Amino acid sequence: MASSDVRKSGVGTNNAKKRTRLPAPGQPGGGNATGTGTGQGGGYQGNRPSGGPGGNRPSGPGQGGNRPGPGGNRPGQSNNRPATPQVPLTPEQNDKQIQEQIKATLAKLSGGKTNAAANRAKYRRDKRGMAAEEREALRAQNELDAKTLKLTEFISANDLASLMDVNVNEVIKVCLGMGMFVSINQRLDAEAITVIADEFGYDVEFLSAEEDEEPIDMSDAPEDLQPRAPIVTIMGHVDHGKTSLLDYIREASVAKGEAGGITQHIGAYEVKTKSGNPITFLDTPGHEAFTAMRARGAKVTDIAIIVIAADDSVMPQTREAINHAQAAGVPIIIALNKVDKPTANPEKIREELSQMNILVEEWGGKYQSQEVSAKSGIGVDDLLEKVLLEAELLDLKANPDRNAVGTVIEAELDKGRGYVTTVLVQTGTLNVGDIVLAGPHYGRVKAMTDYRGKKKKVAGPATPVQVLGLTGAPQAGDRIQVMETEREARELATQRQQLAREQTIRTKKHITLDEIGRRLAIGSFKELNILVKGDVDGSVEALSDSLLKLSTPEVKVNILSKGVGAISESDVLLASASDAIIIGFQVRPSQSARRLAEQEQIDVRLYSIIYNAINEVKDAMEGMLAPTVHEIVVANAEVRQVFNITKVGTIAGCMVTDGSFTRKTRVRVVRNGIVQYTGEIQDLKRFKDDVSEVRQGYECGISVKNFNDLQEGDNIEGFEEQEIKRKL
Repeated sequence: MASSDVRKSGVGTNNAKKRTRLPAPGQPGGGNATGTGTGQGGGYQGNRPSGGPGGNRPSGPGQGGNRPGPGGNRPGQSNNRPATPQVPLTPEQNDKQIQEQIKATLAKLSGGKTNAAANRAKYRRDKRGMAAEEREALRAQNELDAKTLKLTEFISANDLASLMDVNVNEVIKVCLGMGMFVSINQRLDAEAITVIADEFGYDVEFLSAEEDEEPIDMSDAPEDLQPRAPIVTIMGHVDHGKTSLLDYIREASVAKGEAGGITQHIGAYEVKTKSGNPITFLDTPGHEAFTAMRARGAKVTDIAIIVIAADDSVMPQTREAINHAQAAGVPIIIALNKVDKPTANPEKIREELSQMNILVEEWGGKYQSQEVSAKSGIGVDDLLEKVLLEAELLDLKANPDRNAVGTVIEAELDKGRGYVTTVLVQTGTLNVGDIVLAGPHYGRVKAMTDYRGKKKKVAGPATPVQVLGLTGAPQAGDRIQVMETEREARELATQRQQLAREQTIRTKKHITLDEIGRRLAIGSFKELNILVKGDVDGSVEALSDSLLKLSTPEVKVNILSKGVGAISESDVLLASASDAIIIGFQVRPSQSARRLAEQEQIDVRLYSIIYNAINEVKDAMEGMLAPTVHEIVVANAEVRQVFNITKVGTIAGCMVTDGSFTRKTRVRVVRNGIVQYTGEIQDLKRFKDDVSEVRQGYECGISVKNFNDLQEGDNIEGFEEQEIKRKL
């Protein structure tokens, strides 16, 4: 084969000459200077061929060049020089390389201005998505809030129905289905409220007086704890001897100063046994109207003594007291009182207790019992030993070296001293000058006294004291605590006032068309508006609860206002504007308030025994008020000077401000609007002469039988009893 033919064929061989004579330009097969390598003759291709066949360095396989390709000097994949070995990459380098490749790829996909536009679009999408999520979350929260009841514990069934916007009969029906017999104004506990609200599709969030504040850390290091006195509550049925038993223990007399011999208030007393061990006693009233007060007494106590008269039986109030003590989880000691009576039968009481699953130790149970006599003192020392035994088992301790935390037992308004609050310190030490917070009220402790009136500087754990300095009268059962700063106490007190006000506003329902129709259908529907004023907060609350329970479908009782202190002109004006009556418990109206009540023809009822107030309101509602004895104030005298005369007693030099006094006029000693004593006139004198009558504008001397504690500024109120027909 000729060389030209070889070049034409484009197949490179080792025998072909590398350089041959080039044909003249224009001849067939002649290449040009550029050597494009597209001619048929395979002419000269130049030094840098573009890859055509027949060049010196062909790039295609099998083209006959000097370098790679089949048939060349280094054929196929078998190079004569060994390949350079590659160093393996570490895992970190591999990850770094992968990330760099990802970045490079993303940069290629969106570069320069396109990347910025994509970021802006992504930002707008994210912002729209977040706004939609916020709207959805807000809508869900609003729906949740609408179905969530924010309320406090012990709300009445009627108020709960108002908050859920349902008929109270529906709530009562649900309660009956659960086996609970409740009235329209009965207060419900937290468990019952939760179950009832769940039946109507509501969730419950309980708000307390301590809302929006950090809980108090009541835990202390074991080395800081010291033994403290046990707090003992005496509970039981009325007239079973609770106060008489406490009187014997502390060698004092409380019930003599109570109207009708009945304890109307909670008393807190600290006594020491013969062995020298201190015990703090709480005396709670026994009447059923004081259920709430008795329940609070069980919450602050360590041990409960249930007093049962051995000549009686286990009464409903006794069962109620036992239930309160069991609910509070406190040990119970049964005191069988009046065992020295001929008709006493302690075994009968034990049998009745066994039917309530209360087995005493004598019958193989776990409850200690003791037969006692409050009059003669039989078994009282043994009862105290059993109290100390229970206290020893409980291992009661508290840390005195911290800010005091306690419970309000009672509160009242004293005109000369301000608001007086009885406090039981539970842990820490309360000092004069401390800033305290109690419910919606706060203040600095100005003075402290024990139950006998003796001044105290400090009060340790389990110590009852009377505190002066609060801005108002907190409710019995409120927690009292020492705050660091006055500003903090004021802010928390304001928050609690707002919470209570919101709770009151939310439960007020305006009249609806359905309600108007219902009242028109009944025809005889009436409302009895009442203002309640008393000497202490616990009595006011108990009396208000009892009056509310008297409501019937035809007659509804509304408590427009309740508070402590004397009846004032503002109370009379409120009663006049609301067509209400005023019920005063152990308080009296001022002279101006009495005159205003007479002008406005406002009915002011004054009571010293709670039974009378409840029964008379009930009789009035039922239209059964028969002619009965009524007190008419006939005279008032102001004590201007007091004379103590040997063998005669205390004589008050008085000025008769209105009316006239006679020897037969019954009198009542009133101090700062609070009744101190009710009795009869022993002596009535003008100068040194006994007289039968002293009229308005004259001075006289008055001595009250069996009462020598007259003071300057007291008001002696004369009254007579008449039989008249009363109307409400």
